[in-house]
Amino acid sequence: MKKDAPTHTAVWALTPGGARLAGQIAGAMPGSTVFLKDTVAGTVDRAIPFSRLKDAIQSRFNAFSQHIFIMATGIVVRSIAGHLVNKIHDPAVVVCDELGRFAISLVSGHMGGANALAQTVSAITGGQPVITTATDVNQKPAIDLIARRHGLVIENPAAIKTVNMALITGAPIFVHDPFNQVIPHLPAKQVKPFDNLPPDEKQAAAVYVDHICLDLPGQVLILRPGSLVAGMGCNRGTDVGEMRDLLERTFRAAGLCLASLRCLASVDLKADEPGLLALSESLKVKIAFFTRQQLNTVAQVPNPSAMVEKHIGVQSVCEAAALLATQQGRLIVPKQKTANVTLAVAADTCTSSASDPGDRTT
Repeated sequence: MKKDAPTHTAVWALTPGGARLAGQIAGAMPGSTVFLKDTVAGTVDRAIPFSRLKDAIQSRFNAFSQHIFIMATGIVVRSIAGHLVNKIHDPAVVVCDELGRFAISLVSGHMGGANALAQTVSAITGGQPVITTATDVNQKPAIDLIARRHGLVIENPAAIKTVNMALITGAPIFVHDPFNQVIPHLPAKQVKPFDNLPPDEKQAAAVYVDHICLDLPGQVLILRPGSLVAGMGCNRGTDVGEMRDLLERTFRAAGLCLASLRCLASVDLKADEPGLLALSESLKVKIAFFTRQQLNTVAQVPNPSAMVEKHIGVQSVCEAAALLATQQGRLIVPKQKTANVTLAVAADTCTSSASDPGDRTT
């Protein structure tokens, strides 16, 4: 799933009536961009004209997180079909008739937010939202929507349908959720301990929420929480490649999933370090910087450094920074180092500290 993706809306229309409605919708949704057929583009301020819809979509489809098409559903289906990847990566697509009577959630209803967008559009036009996802129709929770709301990265989206079907039918769902992010949003009577998952039952619904990498059966939906912080220290001018190599090797050796990395952490003296900033950008995670006074509030670290204390006045950068950036967390990988980089990994506190998922089920 996209982490903290900004919402950008494109509104498309072909006809004079569609153009009028596009202007109305865009006026009620600040920041929207209107794309109109060149024959009607002059009717809406700042509308971007196009001559051929398919060509315009080719260059714009993935530049927006949600699209509203005011035209026939068949035209939209044929125009976007070649750009669809899967429900995790596809932008939301809503189709609306030019009178605004219906707003149809067409693509990416949960993860992309098309269901919510259809409701927003219908509220603007006074029409009816059309939502066909089975969980919504049956007024049941949807595991992909739960994951989206709680910032969980879906590792294997093909398993979503098994869990959602169980939610609809009332079948058992075997859950490992040490951070208690999913269980509160599932029907209590359906939730079963993960270690009770039948080993020979290929269709049993199961959800595994953790930063620990395990070899799990294919039907198990794996959700990665942003529960890890990598504390880093480095010499001035260290190459980003050396930083990333140590990070990836450390995560592999510890059996940790890089998708669960929430942020990097370091001392504020490194706030302008090019390699550290480049690493943050490439990983698409934030960096937390702490003052030396803050780092010194961490009373005990496993691997203090006399050299670091001599030069900048703190006993630890990577271990102390990692702990400070977690939610009352614990150090799970003590200081690792190369010639120019130090790294430690801390994890947020969960409901149990056991490393075996069989021991951590609720």
